[in-house]
Amino acid sequence: MKVRDAEIRGTGRSAATSIPESQRPSGHARSVEMQTSAIDVAPRAISAKEFLLFQALIYRESGIWLSDVKIGLLTARLSKRLRMLQLKRFSEYYERVTLDLEERLTMLDVITTNETHFFREPIHFQFLEERVFTAWQAAVNARQRDRVLRVWSAGCSTGQEAYSLAMILLDHFPHHNKWSIEILATDLSRRALATAEQGVWSADKAREIPRHYLRKYTLKGVGEFQGQVKAAPSIRIVRFARLNLNDENYPAWLGKFDLIFCRNVLIYFDIESRNRVLGRLVKHLAPDGFLFVGHAETLTSACPSLRCVIPTVYVYNRTGSSERHAIGT
Repeated sequence: MKVRDAEIRGTGRSAATSIPESQRPSGHARSVEMQTSAIDVAPRAISAKEFLLFQALIYRESGIWLSDVKIGLLTARLSKRLRMLQLKRFSEYYERVTLDLEERLTMLDVITTNETHFFREPIHFQFLEERVFTAWQAAVNARQRDRVLRVWSAGCSTGQEAYSLAMILLDHFPHHNKWSIEILATDLSRRALATAEQGVWSADKAREIPRHYLRKYTLKGVGEFQGQVKAAPSIRIVRFARLNLNDENYPAWLGKFDLIFCRNVLIYFDIESRNRVLGRLVKHLAPDGFLFVGHAETLTSACPSLRCVIPTVYVYNRTGSSERHAIGT
């Protein structure tokens, strides 16, 4: 099934409290930045046959579908790798990526676009504060749940969403009140994950963070780091790992999550592929867990076990739930 090609974007990835070493972004991944080639001669233009080969390969590997109108975009992005590897033909590069797993992963880094913001779609964070957090606290007071919160940012890109969740959760459920918060952030792109792990942003990007959180959870760069903002140690509770939402099976060690944020990812899949991904995500929702999707994503009739609470927010439908009653859904 084909992913809609409105934009090329990394589908998500995942891991959990105990992430296998093989799933963690490697040291090499942290330095996967593309560099210009020693070769100055541009590769030959990609042929229709070569494009079809890459089109099928990329779809098999990631679920991303590149329609024919994306030939220019694919050419521009892969040309950098051809120059780097001193290759002149796209057919040579195709042979390389089919035989070399490391280069295939680098290719996926090159063709994905990762865009995200801090506290994107404020209505979601308002819903958490006004309805979900109060219900969780009430359930703890009534001894109906424990103080462990598990959250998954699926398709986390460069990490702003995951760090936003860390700030708001720690602010409402601090460790000194005996709360345990686990945040998992996953993506397809190793390059995006490497950036996310660094937790360093320009001051311009950091302006998206509410001032209270900016003062409490970030460090301002000085000297040679002036103009940059860094995640403070207190919010480095986020665990990053690579997982493809298009994979048939997710790792069993993922476990269950109280919140899953999978925003602006599902829109790039066709209906059948989207429904399969949804089915996998729901398997990892805790009873009364919430799934948050993007403002352009509608899941009506897509998954019977999900029920819309407000637009773009869905609750795992469990009959007779005290927590559902508590939030008034």
